[in-house]
Amino acid sequence: MYKVMALDIGTKRIGIALSDYLLMLANGHSYISRVPESDAVKQIETIARENNVKTIVIGVPLNMDNTKGFQADDCIKFSKKISGFELVYEDERLTSDTAEENLREMKINFKKDKGLVDIESARLILEQYLAKVTK
Repeated sequence: MYKVMALDIGTKRIGIALSDYLLMLANGHSYISRVPESDAVKQIETIARENNVKTIVIGVPLNMDNTKGFQADDCIKFSKKISGFELVYEDERLTSDTAEENLREMKINFKKDKGLVDIESARLILEQYLAKVTK
């Protein structure tokens, strides 16, 4: 049995979420600094190994017309530095907006800690992916 990890890769931080072993639940895990990138990659790989992850879902923010812009290319380029895991790409359009809305509804103040939005975004990316693969 294994878990799935999802990453919300931003320019400053990376949000991380993990599934359960049944691949039914998406849980926010943590966020890490993206800089320096080599450290970020090592941290991701360590968390993945410690949690028995086989697949890492990379959130890719496509444009509204389904094309890849700078941010999408940046996420893909970063993800290629991660080794030892199956990488899957998932459209993550508007997850940050939804994440902020979810946190507001839960009365969580994310203004001082934007990493909370990154974690929730990663959780949403993972939830979307799990809904597809467990149908």
